[in-house]
Amino acid sequence: MKWSFKILIILIIVLLFTTGCWNRREINELAITLAIGLDTTMDGQYLVTAQVVNPGEVAAMGTGGSSSVVIYQATGETVFEAFRKMTREAPRKIYPSHLRILVIGESLAKEGIGKPLDLLFRDWELRSDFYIAVAKGMNAEDILKVPTTLEKIPANNLFDTLKVSEKAWSATSSVTLDDLIADLVSDGKQPVLTGIEAFIKGNEEVALSKRNEEMIDFPARLLFDGLAVFDKDKLIGWLNEKQGRTYNAVTNKVKSTVINISCPKEGTAVLQLLKSKAKVKGKVKNGKPEINIEFHREYNVGEVECNIDLTKPETIDKLEKIEEQRAKNMFEQSIKQVQEEFEVDIFGFGEAVHRADPKAWKKLKKNWDKEFEELPVYIKVDAKIRRIGTVGNSFLEEIK
Repeated sequence: MKWSFKILIILIIVLLFTTGCWNRREINELAITLAIGLDTTMDGQYLVTAQVVNPGEVAAMGTGGSSSVVIYQATGETVFEAFRKMTREAPRKIYPSHLRILVIGESLAKEGIGKPLDLLFRDWELRSDFYIAVAKGMNAEDILKVPTTLEKIPANNLFDTLKVSEKAWSATSSVTLDDLIADLVSDGKQPVLTGIEAFIKGNEEVALSKRNEEMIDFPARLLFDGLAVFDKDKLIGWLNEKQGRTYNAVTNKVKSTVINISCPKEGTAVLQLLKSKAKVKGKVKNGKPEINIEFHREYNVGEVECNIDLTKPETIDKLEKIEEQRAKNMFEQSIKQVQEEFEVDIFGFGEAVHRADPKAWKKLKKNWDKEFEELPVYIKVDAKIRRIGTVGNSFLEEIK
């Protein structure tokens, strides 16, 4: 009986120190923040923009007619300071644990994103699975102030749009905080982030009001476009569409896309990319590095606007050869352009050389940007058309 009493006392004491509510936060005390924008001001401070959910409007029965989100802003010498200064205006503490997207203004990106990212990487309240984008030619605050359609919350709209675009169109790329930090600290690969733009036509006051959500041809639109190239943590330029497609193909970020190719004689055919795999191999020969890339890609015939017989194997062979040459030319040209225009390794070729010859890499990495400029890259493309659709030849032949 005495031992039972002692055990009971011990259990009570343990329970006192293992309570799960010591750091609880009531939801009505938090401002749920789904998007954050980072900009720089004229006097060198940070301008932080928080897109906060308006709980009354996103509730199932919310019919107040107000916006589904509220914008709070503050400036500070550090990002952390700016966040805390928002409490002067916001009735609840800014709570970014459910963050969906971080937008960085182009001016700040050119100055360097390393310092402002430190808080986000260090903050225990943040998950690292949100996407990061650069406002192309504008400030991040301009992006977060645009109301959107279909999705009531603009941050969710941006997150879902980038996610869908990456899967269906290979010129965009979703990058999380962990991905970005990994590239920033890598010796053999520089970071790349997707760009985002805001387009406004007509009356700006109407475009940036709730009326934008209620119009069929809404005057304010957000568009993911281009890939931002960084040298360490500083933005140095933008990839065009072909260069962006090449970057995603080399780094195995392509899920699917569509490609226009020339038919054997005249006209156009459209191929839907089903699978793409790039094997990047580095080699050091006589102290000089080189890269070999083998692309294995599978397609479906998506559209035919020419007179070809898809039921014949030789026709499929011709289309495959045409696509192999088109892809090879695009990859070679785009990689060469990046080498000449940007002079930084965004493809991870340095990492491939490191894997192949760690000893040689110790010498090469000291001047890798220079080595990258003159790096020979040999490309081979293997294209296979697996399906031609639910019909054989196009019905267009019957109406000529």
